[in-house]
Amino acid sequence: MRYLPLTEADRQAMLAKIGVPSVESLYADVPNGALQKAPIAGLSNHMAEMEVERAVGAMARKNLGTNDVPSFLGAGAYRHHVPASVDHLIQRGEFLTSYTPYQPEVAQGTLQYLFEFQTQVAMLTGMDVANASMYDGATSTTEAVAMANRVTRRKKAVLSGGLHPHYREVVETHGRHTGFETVSAPLDATGKEDLAKLLGPDVSCVVVQNPSFFGHVHDLKALSDAVHAAGALLIVVVTEIVSLGLITPPGEMGADIVTAEGQSIGNPLGFGGPYVGLFAAREKFLRQMPGRLAGQTVDVDGRRGWVLTLSTREQHIRREKATSNICTNSGLCALAFTIHMTLLGETGLNHLARLNHANASILADRLTTIPGVKLLNDSFFNEFTLQLPKAAIAVVEELAKRRILGGVPVARLVKDKAAENLLLVAATELTTEAEMTALESGLSAVLQGEVLK
Repeated sequence: MRYLPLTEADRQAMLAKIGVPSVESLYADVPNGALQKAPIAGLSNHMAEMEVERAVGAMARKNLGTNDVPSFLGAGAYRHHVPASVDHLIQRGEFLTSYTPYQPEVAQGTLQYLFEFQTQVAMLTGMDVANASMYDGATSTTEAVAMANRVTRRKKAVLSGGLHPHYREVVETHGRHTGFETVSAPLDATGKEDLAKLLGPDVSCVVVQNPSFFGHVHDLKALSDAVHAAGALLIVVVTEIVSLGLITPPGEMGADIVTAEGQSIGNPLGFGGPYVGLFAAREKFLRQMPGRLAGQTVDVDGRRGWVLTLSTREQHIRREKATSNICTNSGLCALAFTIHMTLLGETGLNHLARLNHANASILADRLTTIPGVKLLNDSFFNEFTLQLPKAAIAVVEELAKRRILGGVPVARLVKDKAAENLLLVAATELTTEAEMTALESGLSAVLQGEVLK
């Protein structure tokens, strides 16, 4: 409330100054159906700051947090350990308060870490060039589709049935409003889809996730060959970036564009954000890439320095020819990613990935000993799909009563009868044996109909 100190007289004076009759008139261009017509139930219009803190604190205490109970949540956002040194460094004033590096002579530090970030992303994904981050994985994927449309001069995108539902919805929404078509393959819970049969002369790209939303790990080389033979581009999405410490990078399997969510490195779950989108591509597509690129150069004295590269295509200079509406980046989150990745190094990332996979394998083995529970994956990294004998949403609710976050029911994200009994379960380096035991015993009890006393 500290930022709302105005009286009604203050508001009327401000409205008169800008020449509008009311606050409501400021929202005249917003569709009527999108406006909130009545106060939100349970929220007061006026509270003192101390009262707000108490009220919000009481709401927060109702949450079952991932740090407080055994958690097996995943589905695109993962619980990993972030070293204390990461938070300490990003809170230094020169990092925390720096923003737009338009003046390279006073922003060398910012530009250098963005350059290092790009280098790390390019190496991780096996691609030639990466940009200086996007907002998140979903919007990064949408920008990749728009880029593929520009490159191929086609306007149809094929979306895998193993693509994260939120990513698919964002792409479809952009398609409806910017004029390109999307074709979504059926739900691919078993990892057996054949996307090549959906190719045609009007397809600009195929978007596939690896590991998929359901956890399946794919060899994409054959799909890449088929996509390129059809004159289209292959876009590979990675929602769990730690997987690239163990799995073959998309670039080595023929990807043209790679998008990813970088949250798992350096960034906590944070109730959904802020996160950091990654974007990498082949060098021949460099001038069609969205967002910022930090480049290395030399000054008049031959000393190494950094600048924004190809920035004229962005909105701040040539907005009528901009390749996208992305005119900023998740700078602080990208810095956290870079610091954490630097601390890990190649050996550390590989070890971290192996810990994740090992814990997930142990957990899958334990859970599939429960009668009626079936594993749908032939291969996976740190997340897999279980088919339960009961509706997964109800099972998860019962597990929550036992103070266990048992995973993500697919039916919460996909409105499909086939998803009703499917449960996504994730394990990371933070998953302990005691937590596995808690989930195993809790899931067994719930499926047997035991009542919590």
